[in-house]
Amino acid sequence: MARILPTLALLLAAAPACADTFEEVKVTAGKTLFDAECRRCHAPNATDPSYGPPLENVLHRAAGSVENYDYSIALEASGIVWTPAALRAWMEDNDGFMPGTKMRHVGIEDRTVQDFILAYLASISPQDNTAIDGE
Repeated sequence: MARILPTLALLLAAAPACADTFEEVKVTAGKTLFDAECRRCHAPNATDPSYGPPLENVLHRAAGSVENYDYSIALEASGIVWTPAALRAWMEDNDGFMPGTKMRHVGIEDRTVQDFILAYLASISPQDNTAIDGE
């Protein structure tokens, strides 16, 4: 038992670093998955060209609110805010979540893949938009 306590103390001291490392791994994996699944249409920021609206600061942003982007009437009038739950539903079945949008169906149904993409989107969303949705 005496040998286990110092090892346990060392592991507990390293826990915050492990949590940071795990988050970095999620963000890196999320960027890779974003590049594979989303980047063909969405740039991470407004300085890069893209077919769809840029996704920088998308978390807690009102849907259909990027200036100078021609949204569908369905999305522009939806009144939804891009919370993690809304983004997850959109990734899984955007046509079912909001019929009448311009975006083709993506169908990212794997919740782990969604988690990683959401971690990446959070990393490129430094602007605090939570006042929009009250979270």
